[in-house]
Amino acid sequence: MSTQTYPQIRPKQLSFTPATRLQQSFTAAAEKRTLVWLAERTPRCINSDHLTLLGFVAQCLAGVCYALARWNRYMLLLGIVFLALNWLGDSLDGTLARVRNCQRPRYGFYVDHIVDTFAAFFLMGGLALSGYINPAIAFGMLIGFLMLSIEAYLATYTLGQFQLSYWKFGPTEIRLLLAAGNLALLRWPTAKILGTQWRLLDVGGVIGIGGMALMLIVSAIQHTGTLYREEKIS
Repeated sequence: MSTQTYPQIRPKQLSFTPATRLQQSFTAAAEKRTLVWLAERTPRCINSDHLTLLGFVAQCLAGVCYALARWNRYMLLLGIVFLALNWLGDSLDGTLARVRNCQRPRYGFYVDHIVDTFAAFFLMGGLALSGYINPAIAFGMLIGFLMLSIEAYLATYTLGQFQLSYWKFGPTEIRLLLAAGNLALLRWPTAKILGTQWRLLDVGGVIGIGGMALMLIVSAIQHTGTLYREEKIS
């Protein structure tokens, strides 16, 4: 019987260079100071994974609140609480890792954004069931978000720059707009435009879809141009 042995093949360790984070939103400076302050005072028994889970569950529960608001409009107020908890978990997890110098760049990038994808589905799904918005508009917003995310991830890989905000708007500004919208819905569920009554969120949703589409087109043109100049065929 042959006793020939074969060399053990070990998995290749992938090299990974973290992309430059571009965050230029309206609240970026104040938010960064706040997050660092919170991270420095977070108990050691809490780590980034706990915060990522908190952000995910909170966003899903915000979607549940939207769905339940169909029968009880005051669930919109509870939804604001979950949006705030989503901000805390989703924004603080990375800051905590950087403050404690225990970053896991590949794991953190992947988990954070795949979780955001699922959570966005739950949030927009709940909104579609709320009765406050046309479901087609709600899912149009979801599609716009996912397409803009794809553009950002492609730019991160090809240009080494991770775009966290577009035209001064980032995730925090979106949460603030959603919270303001929840408060407005309690008093003005509809809006009259040019003599026609519209659901308030239908108007806001269409504006949001148009804004995301414009951001996507402009960013795609800019990044395509940059890559073309960097890899121009002589």
